[in-house]
Amino acid sequence: MSDCESKALVMGASGFIGSHVINGLVQQGRAVRIFYRESSDTSATDHLDVERFVGDIRNKDDVRAAMEGCDVVYYCVVDARAWLKDPAPLAEINIDAFRQVMDVALELKVKRFIYTSTIITIGTHVSGVASEEDAFNWWDQASEYARVRVAAENMLFDYCKRGLPGISCNAPYTYGAGDSQPTPHGWMIKMVVEGKFPCGWDVSMPAVGIQDVADGMILAEKHGRVGERYLLTDYSYSLEELHAIASEAVGRKPNRLKIPVLFVWIACWLNEKFNWLLGRDTSVTMKSFGLMCILKDYDNSKARNELGWNPRPVEESIIECARWYQAHPEIPNPPHFFAKE
Repeated sequence: MSDCESKALVMGASGFIGSHVINGLVQQGRAVRIFYRESSDTSATDHLDVERFVGDIRNKDDVRAAMEGCDVVYYCVVDARAWLKDPAPLAEINIDAFRQVMDVALELKVKRFIYTSTIITIGTHVSGVASEEDAFNWWDQASEYARVRVAAENMLFDYCKRGLPGISCNAPYTYGAGDSQPTPHGWMIKMVVEGKFPCGWDVSMPAVGIQDVADGMILAEKHGRVGERYLLTDYSYSLEELHAIASEAVGRKPNRLKIPVLFVWIACWLNEKFNWLLGRDTSVTMKSFGLMCILKDYDNSKARNELGWNPRPVEESIIECARWYQAHPEIPNPPHFFAKE
């Protein structure tokens, strides 16, 4: 069966990565079925000729009905609310629902199962440049979100030993047009575009274009090895570089003020305590900032060599992101920065 004859199911169709995977598959002439909740915003894919299935990822009958007749599953579902005071929902979606989906995939004998993982599950390396071979090794610094994502990826590989044709695609901070929710890192670009991010600090952020991640996942279906993970990441930018690229893209002067990292730690601690005393969740926490300090540089040669992945320069995607936010001032700020969930 050729790629064009096989049907792909994209679960998590309304997400930033999922919607770009759908676009990429449709452009290749693939038959696509998308799975999403009734409450999901599907505006990014409403114009596409795809089969649509509305259901709940936690409902096994919904999952089975959506997956029947599909040869390939792109699993782009993730609860990324790392800032939650109560982390229980993270396990409900990222582990419990995910396990159920893999059970159904085994039952229906899908030919490929492409899993959207994260760069967080990669361990650090003494050289400063990590690869897929580096097992997670920073447990003492890990948030509950990081622990859940590591557990989910390990569970995928356990299922691979049972016959699931699973492949993990590990993405870092993604940039590009259409980040309408927006993601926390997309929100930072939005704030730069609006002139509301007055300073920077000394951290690096591994980055990649959103369409390049989608392209890499589609390549993984064809060329990836079952039971392997592939780093779909490119260049690690300093926060100063990110600000400069985004500012210049929209005709703003980049900020030159850099504050000590210690001040950021203190601000995160104060913000976290203040919001939690009020019973509110917030993305600006010590764990979230600590993650920015841990993630460094990564070797993507495995994805390049085995998948034939050749991402565009990330700068182009950051520019697209900045100009998209400039053209869409109506995009709201993420509610988790300012309001109770």
